[in-house]
Amino acid sequence: MQILLIEDDRRIADFLTRGLTEEGHRVEHVTDLKGAQARLDLMEIDLLIVDRMLPDGDGLALVRALRARGDTRPALVLTAMDRVEDRVEGLYGGADDYLNKPFAFEELLARITALSRRSGGAAAGRLTVGDLVVDTTALRVWRAGVEVSLTAQELRLLRVLAENAGRVVSRSKLLDQVWDLKRDPGTNLVDVYISYLRAKIDKGHERPLLHTVRGVGFLLADDRS
Repeated sequence: MQILLIEDDRRIADFLTRGLTEEGHRVEHVTDLKGAQARLDLMEIDLLIVDRMLPDGDGLALVRALRARGDTRPALVLTAMDRVEDRVEGLYGGADDYLNKPFAFEELLARITALSRRSGGAAAGRLTVGDLVVDTTALRVWRAGVEVSLTAQELRLLRVLAENAGRVVSRSKLLDQVWDLKRDPGTNLVDVYISYLRAKIDKGHERPLLHTVRGVGFLLADDRS
């Protein structure tokens, strides 16, 4: 899932970003409501994790504004405001779930999975390219009906390619979306992981799905003309 984390506590934000990334999610972190709105205007976001006590206001105000304009993307409020009245206000204010700090990371993961199932959106679906299936909710992959074991980074790479199936994806875009690197570090990082992925999803199959377009990038497609 592409998660927008709105949290001004750097320690908590770093912990969540690292943990969620290791679980195969993509995390965009901002520290205030202004930054959150800018990301929502520019990016496809599957889930919001929102703190309430932010430098420029209550995170619940953002959730209310989204609901007022018909935006149904799931939002989980993560906050130290733990009174019953606060929880009730959050749920009536449009939050899909409300988790108090301090919290167990395993519980947060379980709640995220439940929200992705309930949302019924793209994040809860499957991406299919030929006989390759990527389950973006269960974080599982199959080729020709046989499950393929991937690392978190390999799964993130495959998901970006699958989301752009039939289109060439540049190295710079992969570095940005998979590794959050805004500029090329001058290494063969992408090529190394492409080779890992190719060995797992194409090896032993008559028809390859993962192709290299020299000088441009990489393409996941069932048939190249």
